[in-house]
Amino acid sequence: MTNLAIIGAEKSGRTSLAANLGKKGTSSDITMYNNDKESRKMVFVDPHGYPKAIKPLITALNISDMAILCIPPDGLDRDNPASVHTGECIVALDLLGFKHGIIALTKSDSTHMHAIDELKKKIKLMTAGISLQDWECISLNTNKGAKNPFEGMEDLKARINGISEKIEAEQAELNNLPARVFIDHAFNVTGKGCVVLGVVKQGISKDKDKTKIFPLDRDIEIRSIQSHDVDIDSAPTGTRVGMRLKNVQAKDIERGFIISDKEIVSTDYILECTISKFTRAIETSGVLHLFVGLQSEPVRVEKILVDGQEVKEVKPGSTCVMELSGNKKVAYSREDRFLLANLDLPQRFAGYGFPKLP
Repeated sequence: MTNLAIIGAEKSGRTSLAANLGKKGTSSDITMYNNDKESRKMVFVDPHGYPKAIKPLITALNISDMAILCIPPDGLDRDNPASVHTGECIVALDLLGFKHGIIALTKSDSTHMHAIDELKKKIKLMTAGISLQDWECISLNTNKGAKNPFEGMEDLKARINGISEKIEAEQAELNNLPARVFIDHAFNVTGKGCVVLGVVKQGISKDKDKTKIFPLDRDIEIRSIQSHDVDIDSAPTGTRVGMRLKNVQAKDIERGFIISDKEIVSTDYILECTISKFTRAIETSGVLHLFVGLQSEPVRVEKILVDGQEVKEVKPGSTCVMELSGNKKVAYSREDRFLLANLDLPQRFAGYGFPKLP
């Protein structure tokens, strides 16, 4: 199964594209569009709470294997206020090291071929040397009233299927790892108890598994598993799941909680960080927002080390070791990538880091 985040600035065409690719399902600040009619089942995620907040964007990306970045004809124009959010999406994808994706040149019916060629040149310059540099650009429209409605959609679907084959091979390799499920929704169902929705990020999660939920660090049992409303005995890596859980209530669960046998749980962090070139210097005593998996919390910068020496600030484009303190328990593994953000800036993403090994 492939999970795809369809992202972009407001009015970039992302929602109409998602609705064209799947049937609307669960909706909060992110909306799921399910396509289970084909032999290859897919879930398309529209972070419609973005750009007002960046959490929906990060949630969509961290439960997905592939991203479709929607850029309309004026999406990179400096006189278009929304262009900062197109740029912010590009920065987020790069900081996350996002491997698989497509750039959808949306609303192609509202412009001409020369303008599309110029937009492709801009994109090539902007993405040179970053994780998006080899992503294919596909022109399309999802306007039913266009002269050629849905032009480019078949090309897009063919490319999605081609990338999905690679993703499925990668997922198969992750099946040998201990199971981890990222939870994005939780609620109580009368007669069934606590139900969570999420995605299996690695390993194989099985019906009747006795495991734990973090950061609660509580023993639980998986009572049953569904995928696309069908009961299943086991869910391999990449599966979008609904699970009934024993020994926990929905009110105790927040987005980002992890079903796993073992996680690190902490309120303080030491990260080996790379600071984005597209942010401001970060100072000690400053406040950042930390994201890992689907969890987030504000943290204070307690100490910055550059080449082993303590400094008062770190400049954009630099690497450092950063000590951060927070108040909320967060669960993670040593391999998880943390994102740092400064919510007071127009382009909010500040850098990424990994837990520093002792």
